[in-house]
Amino acid sequence: MLYRRGRGWWFEFVIGGRRYRETTRTTSRLLAARVERKRRREIEESINGIRPRVLPPLFSDAAEDYLTRKRPSWAPKTYVIEATNLKHLKPHFGRLLVTDLTDRDIAAYQQARQDANAAHKTINNEVGTLRAILRRHRLWAQLAPDVRMLPVRTDIGVALTPEQEEKLVRACAASRSRSLLPAFTLGIHTGLRNEELRFLQWRRVDLLTKVITVGKAKTPSGDGRVIPLNQTAARVLSAWAQQFPDRRPEHYVFPSERVGFSGIDEISQVYGTDPLRPIGSWKVAWTSARIVASVQCRFHDLRHTCITRLLERGVPLAVVASLMGWSPATTARMAKRYAHFGDSAQRRAMETLDPPTAPASAASNKQETVQ
Repeated sequence: MLYRRGRGWWFEFVIGGRRYRETTRTTSRLLAARVERKRRREIEESINGIRPRVLPPLFSDAAEDYLTRKRPSWAPKTYVIEATNLKHLKPHFGRLLVTDLTDRDIAAYQQARQDANAAHKTINNEVGTLRAILRRHRLWAQLAPDVRMLPVRTDIGVALTPEQEEKLVRACAASRSRSLLPAFTLGIHTGLRNEELRFLQWRRVDLLTKVITVGKAKTPSGDGRVIPLNQTAARVLSAWAQQFPDRRPEHYVFPSERVGFSGIDEISQVYGTDPLRPIGSWKVAWTSARIVASVQCRFHDLRHTCITRLLERGVPLAVVASLMGWSPATTARMAKRYAHFGDSAQRRAMETLDPPTAPASAASNKQETVQ
């Protein structure tokens, strides 16, 4: 029953022996009747154990929920990457219900990003974020067969030659950034990623046992992995530690600091060091060092150089994977990228099955006995 109270409309009805009397919050009798029918249906479904139908969310809402739920388990860098991916995805998919997305929509998005000169790897990463959201809503499986990732080159990495390394060492030593040379050396001799170096704290460096324990890594497989320091890395890190006699466990190995010039000779001086903040970036210093050394490579190629040298010297891929913190999927992908190093290792492995060669003296004695 509908009735007016003041300027608004109310309804009253009885279901299951219980009386319900509520306001419709409207002055329109037509709208009030619709509110009453909706409320009656909700109550009847609730009494009979029928779950109300929940509409699928808009992609924009699903994206925000994805970021909120995943952020506690992500490294800071991962959150930035995922949030950046969503900045590109939302304009295309934000107003669609997640159930309305089709493989054609995704193909159109890939084409639009290519037209905007985005790299194939970048587009694939963005589609990967889209995939993670749709998987959460059990929708990806029906789209997966018709979605194709874009081809990506896997031979981009450059392994430095000894001559190139020597040139870069000299250039890094002459850099205004005093931390560039130790960071460069650790990059080649430990394979640590740029972010792992930046966020490394002294609490995770044991100069006595010569090991580094990685904290939060890019992937869960890399979290907490232990990397032994060879003599070169240990020597450089010990010398760097002497620059910070008052260091504490929570201090960063490469702290934020500023560099200025003083005197007629413009000698660079470090000031404003904040050990509780990591260095922002080596990008400017690294670019200058590369130009001076006339070597074309990325900072990430230090890690590639480390991996290449380990495999060249016969270290099994499984050991390299544990040192680098690769997930099983990444290990499988890297096995293909570095497959050429496995050829010689496979040959050496099969040669171990040959029977041992008899000593020359034993063979000659056997011949004399036969005669």
